[in-house]
Amino acid sequence: MFKQVTYSLNSREVAEATNQWLDKRGVSKTSIAQLVHFLQKDYYPELTLDECITNVEAVLSKREVQNAVLTGIQLDLLAEEGKLMAPLQEMVRNDEGLYGCDEILALSIVNVYGSIGFTNFGYIDKLKPGILKKLNDKNDGQIHTFLDDIVGAIAAAAASRLAHRKQAGREEEAERLKE
Repeated sequence: MFKQVTYSLNSREVAEATNQWLDKRGVSKTSIAQLVHFLQKDYYPELTLDECITNVEAVLSKREVQNAVLTGIQLDLLAEEGKLMAPLQEMVRNDEGLYGCDEILALSIVNVYGSIGFTNFGYIDKLKPGILKKLNDKNDGQIHTFLDDIVGAIAAAAASRLAHRKQAGREEEAERLKE
């Protein structure tokens, strides 16, 4: 008799792999947090980089975010190795403007923290500050067609999470002052 084994993947291993692959591709939590700070500093002048890092870590703790990161990095690596089928290989290698699957994968991350993330993502994706400029550079031999959008989405989601929490804090303070 055949005994079926239940599939189970250790969530800690997925989280560790996500962090390791981001590091291998030159993306630190601090570099993502700097994007969060860029997005939110005008609204919260007292905002610290540590607060931004905390929100980046919270976003990265989500399994659907980890899945998107690992999938995107794998596709970028396959493109670097020339292992995608034509014409997909050329579209990903050249980050073709009409190829939007990279943004769609990134939007799965943005969705985790609500609609404010969409505007943050669009804004940061257009400007490409900080680590996004480096990831978007086509001259270093690496392909980051998916990763640049994923990193922007993580920052946008973390900025959204931060904004929601700051608003909740304001509301709690207002309630406390009423008492």
